[in-house]
Amino acid sequence: MTQPDPPLILLIEDTPSLRAIYEAMLRNAGFSVKTAGTAAEGREAFFATGAGIVLLDLHLPDGDGQDLMADMLEHRAETAVIVITADTSISRAVQAMRAGAQDFLVKPFEESRLLGAVKNAQTRRIVPDAAGVTAPMGEFIGTSTLMREVYSRIRAVAPSMATVFITGESGTGKEICAHAIHDLSPRAKAPFIALDCGALSPDQMDSAVFGHLRGAFVGALTDKIGAAAQADGGTLFLDEICELDLNLQTKLLRFLQSSEVQPMGAPQPHKVNVRIICATSRNPLDAIRKGQVREDLYYRLHVVPIHMPSLRERSDDIIDMAEILLNHLAREENRKFCGIAPRVAAALTSYPWPGNVRELMNVLRSVVVMNEGPVITFPMLPADLRNYRPEMISALPTRVHDVMAGHTLAQIERLAIEMSLRRHDGSVPRAARELDVAPSTIYRKLNEWADDKSDP
Repeated sequence: MTQPDPPLILLIEDTPSLRAIYEAMLRNAGFSVKTAGTAAEGREAFFATGAGIVLLDLHLPDGDGQDLMADMLEHRAETAVIVITADTSISRAVQAMRAGAQDFLVKPFEESRLLGAVKNAQTRRIVPDAAGVTAPMGEFIGTSTLMREVYSRIRAVAPSMATVFITGESGTGKEICAHAIHDLSPRAKAPFIALDCGALSPDQMDSAVFGHLRGAFVGALTDKIGAAAQADGGTLFLDEICELDLNLQTKLLRFLQSSEVQPMGAPQPHKVNVRIICATSRNPLDAIRKGQVREDLYYRLHVVPIHMPSLRERSDDIIDMAEILLNHLAREENRKFCGIAPRVAAALTSYPWPGNVRELMNVLRSVVVMNEGPVITFPMLPADLRNYRPEMISALPTRVHDVMAGHTLAQIERLAIEMSLRRHDGSVPRAARELDVAPSTIYRKLNEWADDKSDP
């Protein structure tokens, strides 16, 4: 059986010397190449050929490369566009990624980086969803050094079968990272199944991961396909892996070693082909020391680590991120916002963002919903941001003492639990993790308070 010919590559670069170098690199690697030096030539060549991959310089003498890309994707949405930009204009490359580009190259780049991007594009041509969207809301934004390191690790690990262990605070984009790895992998067209290990009880988790047969236990009225079998051929993402019940950790370890799934009540196991990506917002080594995570499971999963930085660690990204999210939210809510006032920009970059990207998105959505625009001004911000001062961090112990003063121990306990529940949108398992107690303890307290109507 003969291999299909590689797709024609259209190279659009206005500098003749660079165009010749890139063309030679590609031809030496066995690719067919058509070149162009202007936007007009590139447009004509694209529509005249069946080019499946386009290498596109964003700065062309007779037009904007991103506008040309939009025309190309409108005509052939499956085209894989790799944009080329200078180091001083990397934010333009990020904008192009959000508009549908598959990858970007920053000049000067090495031959291995060029060929790697093209080969990734060859194995993963972009296929839009039913709405024609190729860059979903919440996709990575940011060109800081820390985020560029994350992108580099994602690109490097995606083509492999290696298990990936993602760490980072809540709201930093761990699931987005897992999706990106899946989408850039040869498994991109197969299922991506995500499971939150902290959202289900131990009894529910066994069935959720491995499934069950009808009659396997009281209440099992139908067969259930577990997440591991649903992800066959694709990727299984286990979020908050450190919250997995110890008994189920043993079963998961056996699954990782054998690739066999045995649903509850099934007489025999069966093989599945699944790539595992897991994530946690906790320190896994601390969980091992506390006996909450099996050490052998951790080292079986911890093959390629990726750490998602907090928003306060990459403050250089905040304004770019806020502007992109603002434009999206304004369209979504039919508002006319188009900018951020300087005082607001200063407030956004100085705030510590304990809820990370998720908190930033919630703040912007609130502003967009409650105001008409066109520019976010300081009075539109929530009180927490308007009143925040960096020196408040050093004053925290005094403020905590002021909150506790005059309250009984029982009232302080109730305040702590209720504040944690509010921070985690009512999720008892997540609040329990933060407070380092069993979820059953919080459920019991809530039942007690429901019977006792007194205020905290």
